[in-house]
Amino acid sequence: METKKSSSSLSLPKLPMNIVDLDIPSSLVEDLVLRRLYTRTRDSVRSLSNSLKLSLPVVNSVFQHLRQKNFFEIITVEDNDYIFTLSETGRNYASKRFQISHYSGPAPVSMKDYNKVTRKQASKISLHRSELKDALSDLVLPDRFLDQLGPALLSQSSLFLYGPTGNGKTSIAERLFRVYQSPVLIPYAVEYDGQIIILYDPAAHHRIEANMSIDLRYVLCRRPCISVGGELEPSMLELKLDETTGIYSAPLQMKANNGMLVIDDFGRQIIEPQYLLNRWIVPLDRRVDYLTLRYGIKFEIPFEIFVVFATNLNPSDLADEAFLRRIKNKIYVEPVDSNIFEEIFNRIISQKGIKGENGCASLLRQVCEDMGQGRLRACYPGDILNILECISAYEGKQTELNEASLERAASLYFTKVMNVTGDQSMNIEQ
Repeated sequence: METKKSSSSLSLPKLPMNIVDLDIPSSLVEDLVLRRLYTRTRDSVRSLSNSLKLSLPVVNSVFQHLRQKNFFEIITVEDNDYIFTLSETGRNYASKRFQISHYSGPAPVSMKDYNKVTRKQASKISLHRSELKDALSDLVLPDRFLDQLGPALLSQSSLFLYGPTGNGKTSIAERLFRVYQSPVLIPYAVEYDGQIIILYDPAAHHRIEANMSIDLRYVLCRRPCISVGGELEPSMLELKLDETTGIYSAPLQMKANNGMLVIDDFGRQIIEPQYLLNRWIVPLDRRVDYLTLRYGIKFEIPFEIFVVFATNLNPSDLADEAFLRRIKNKIYVEPVDSNIFEEIFNRIISQKGIKGENGCASLLRQVCEDMGQGRLRACYPGDILNILECISAYEGKQTELNEASLERAASLYFTKVMNVTGDQSMNIEQ
């Protein structure tokens, strides 16, 4: 497994106690305070500290500076904390800054600090066969496959899983993140050239609660594992600017940094395979990517990602030799043999609590070989048993495993080729 690090053993950035140590423009911090107040009737120094994820000394320093400019009106003092609102002068100025950007959330970290923290958090894997077996224990996989997969994970570069459909490529890919154990720090937002890029995404980053002293602009999370399929399009790989709010959103690969990105069903996306390959040929090779702001400024970010491509298409039809060379590990996921097929079946009926006649696994295997043109797929047992359960539910009876019920479910699963007269001629696999 990954070399485990507790949150306390991470190289934790300290909470900055002055504006200089924030390493972002002081004017940006002032804008955050003003925009926060612009969207509220009143606020306090302590409340601003909590919402902007900044220390009290930093917020108090900004407060005093803007107060000298007559931007605030003091309402009252409670528990040694100022309660205040914007003056007319302050509201007019805040309105202008709000038109440029609506962002008033946690203060961003600088791109320089983001790059430094991301590089330090690059995963280091220490993995043995027994540990990999444990991580993938809910799948039935042969040792020869695990012995190819283990070294690929140790490399932490990239992986190409290919082979016929229905044999578990997606299931394998989506479980590989289990080898990661150490947490990582994800900033709420990143600043570059005065622009704010939102990075932390609760849909992609799973927060870990921990009691520790840290720069509050970061969130402690499990290493991300992001999976995309046919919905992948070019815009998802670039900065996205919301024209209304003036705020950028981080692209997919930036959200996946320090973790894993699975490109499922590669070759069947909206995006052309050649576009993706050309877009990432440098990042995969040099571990850096380049993003561009709307007005043409380009900057570098780390590409510390374990990228997994999964496809049932021929790799040589998707990529040229130059790109395939940059994907260091290419593993063929072969059709299952009889023993593995029957073990999958037996595991599933045990999990579902379904009882059947002796030899049902062998019987289903024979049915699938007959109807599936002699080929076995890892997905067949689960798919056909699900159909059988639906048949039983429809008829209001307990699920039974016998020759007749398995053949009935399989006949719904496998389709038939029709000849020109409309007569059924032969079964074809799903």
